[in-house]
Amino acid sequence: MNDMTPISASRVTRQQPVPREHTQALLDVRAAASARIKPADLYTLADRLEAQALHCADRPFLIDGPETFSYAQVDAHAHRMAHVFYDNGLRPGDVCALAMENRPAFFFSWFALVKLGAVVAFINTQVSGKPLVHALASTGAKAVVLGEECLSNMLCTEGLPDVPWWLIADAQNPCEVALPASVDTSIEQQIERAPRTPFPREYRANIPAQSTTLLIFTSGTTGLPKAACYSHMRWMASGDVMHVTLGATCEDVFYCCLPLYHGAAATSVTSTALSAGASIVVRRKFSVREFWPDVRKHRITTFQYIGEICRYLLNQPRVAGERQHSLRYMLGAGLTAEAWQRWLERFGPIQVFEGWGATEANANLINVDNYVGSCGRVPDWSRTNLRLVRYDVESDSHPRDEQGFYQHCLPGEVGEAMGFIVNHPHSGGGRFEGYTNPHATESKIRRDVFEAGDAYWSSGDLLRYDDDGYFYFVDRIGDTFRWKSENVSTLEVADTLSDLPGLELINVYGVQVPQHEGRAGMAAILMQAGQCFDPHTFYDLTEARLPRYAAPLFVRVSAAADLTSTFKLRKVDLQRQGYAPELFADPLFVRDDSAGTYQPYSLDALARAGLPPFVGNGHA
Repeated sequence: MNDMTPISASRVTRQQPVPREHTQALLDVRAAASARIKPADLYTLADRLEAQALHCADRPFLIDGPETFSYAQVDAHAHRMAHVFYDNGLRPGDVCALAMENRPAFFFSWFALVKLGAVVAFINTQVSGKPLVHALASTGAKAVVLGEECLSNMLCTEGLPDVPWWLIADAQNPCEVALPASVDTSIEQQIERAPRTPFPREYRANIPAQSTTLLIFTSGTTGLPKAACYSHMRWMASGDVMHVTLGATCEDVFYCCLPLYHGAAATSVTSTALSAGASIVVRRKFSVREFWPDVRKHRITTFQYIGEICRYLLNQPRVAGERQHSLRYMLGAGLTAEAWQRWLERFGPIQVFEGWGATEANANLINVDNYVGSCGRVPDWSRTNLRLVRYDVESDSHPRDEQGFYQHCLPGEVGEAMGFIVNHPHSGGGRFEGYTNPHATESKIRRDVFEAGDAYWSSGDLLRYDDDGYFYFVDRIGDTFRWKSENVSTLEVADTLSDLPGLELINVYGVQVPQHEGRAGMAAILMQAGQCFDPHTFYDLTEARLPRYAAPLFVRVSAAADLTSTFKLRKVDLQRQGYAPELFADPLFVRDDSAGTYQPYSLDALARAGLPPFVGNGHA
């Protein structure tokens, strides 16, 4: 049941794979870079910053609109803030939360906290209420550095922990309401009066590189996010690895438009730029309109993407001179093969480093060959801790062999990606650093997988690989569903239908159908401004591209996309609402094969499709 043949013929030009030896040589360079920092080294993120502040003192580090801060200036700001945070009671090992949008003060605050040896918990700037209370409680934060732009989240939330809130002013979002006593508005004045001398390194002198420096929350597509632990060693290694992968230099300019509280911007972008002595252009939020003007104005060379961002940009009207820009590299995840090829055809020969991994992952993949559509390659299984394990969608289990162990996938088979957990005292590679919650950590570990006593991190992601060792992301476990005895990948269906004329976004998921096995396919689509959904065109596209079992039975025309703040599609609430129009206001359509179209929802349309009305129970 783990076999899942791709549901449509590829619309992407087939490339010739590069020799395995060539790919492995590049991966070996990355592996050597990742091993530079040892677990026991008394060397932290703050030490890396201070070293680069000396080496690249006058070079631009942060660029925010008309403002530019050199490496020395960023370091000096952080020193002053470290003095203030220490004077207000924060000590090495304490957790301090940071809630702030992308701006230089985020970096100053973050680096100040690591200078005094504190652990920094990045808080989603979009959350309030229960999720905000959960975030602070689950990290055990003893204080919060709060950007004025996030103050409203606090003011509308009850039950917050009784900890100090240190307010950092934001000229773009001044507060004009009375503040509770827990909010300390004097921090700015304290920073202005703080010593200009370096904060003493002795306070963090005994912190090893393997210690946690960051708490980064998972995306939260299925529930309350978990706080993943991120060590100094792992953070610096991620920068060193991408430094050599890109061949980055101090002349490179990175674009930071994803939220800094998320792993991609806080780790990959910042750590790589710092390792190379490069610059970072900081934008508060991603803007379709400002993306290319920013690239050209600041001569940006490297862009960290999420697949949906690229789709937004591809949906914009063509203009003259689109291939005239400085962008050379893109690194990220979620770029479909079709969108990838369109991107290259439209914007020129940019090298795309598509990858696979997770904030908490102990194994990862990266496409260093620019092989369109693939998220990475394993040229030699003996040189990676990644394994692809057979998974049965129907029974939600891993088939076992005669000895009771899991089974390796063969080329073409779909399975769950797992990472062998390595706990070597002199190497950080393969470690699973887990979450703040021990039960959550244990829930992601599978034991006795291929032999007694082994342990693997369970990703929850379904992948497959081809005969050349190239990997392709298929879906999340739980997103792939079974209908008419066939496995359906929501990601592949969405990718196949993604060039519907006028489409902005498509979110495919399975919904329960009373008296039927498995789940039926449903697509929530968002059309571009001024464009209308054409049910006949959509039906024709499904007929041309998909087998009948994979074609969505329902289409919900959404007024807005249900995205996480990092542009990942949410599905849980959509699944709960199913195809019950009384639960939402969006127009709903039902597939009608006899008429060759999708009909507006009605009981008659359901009956023609052989489907009963939806019975919601509040669960996906």
